[in-house]
Amino acid sequence: MDFGQSKFQKERFVPPIKALNPTQADYLDALRTSPQVVVLGPAGTGKTWIAATEAADMYRQRHIGKIILTRPNVPCGRSLGFFPGTMEDKFAPWAAPIVDAIKDRIGTAAYDIALRNGDIEMVPFEVMRGRSWKNAFVLLDEAQNTTPAEIKTFLTRVGEDCKVVVNGDVGQCDLDEASGLSAVLNLIRTRNLPVPVIEFSIGDIVRSGHCAMWVKAFEDARI
Repeated sequence: MDFGQSKFQKERFVPPIKALNPTQADYLDALRTSPQVVVLGPAGTGKTWIAATEAADMYRQRHIGKIILTRPNVPCGRSLGFFPGTMEDKFAPWAAPIVDAIKDRIGTAAYDIALRNGDIEMVPFEVMRGRSWKNAFVLLDEAQNTTPAEIKTFLTRVGEDCKVVVNGDVGQCDLDEASGLSAVLNLIRTRNLPVPVIEFSIGDIVRSGHCAMWVKAFEDARI
């Protein structure tokens, strides 16, 4: 869906997203050709940054009207309800890398206006039930920490004209029960669902050599 040329295009020039390896190229192709994409792999491979940047570009070009950001809260070990402030304030620690990527593409002022107008929403799982989205880019980060029931709730919120990215690392699940991400992967593969699955490996880490070193060390030690 195209809403015509946006003021963002007139006011801010940003270079196109450039793939740094073949897996990133496959990821970008999947994002641009499929309504839903599942992306897997370790930290530092650009999974979240590419999704957030593509979401910002689609919003800046008015191909979508909203950006929805969500992630489960399991890694922090406590509910968002314990944190003071608004929902955005409570969600900010988890969303910071995504927010930074979006601001880089559309500018801080435009980001603040979009957030204030509800064009960018941060939706914790505690308040997801009963919601639905259309004409939006919806990013679920850290999906390995969803339960099957939670990821079912998430995927059934999606309406028309949406781009959905489910992002996670099945090797870093913090749950004591089955992972919703693993359940989704099983459904895609056993039912041949038309959802691309992009898998990054340690060799695809682009953040830094030190990041790759530690990811490999922890993986070898099974920590």
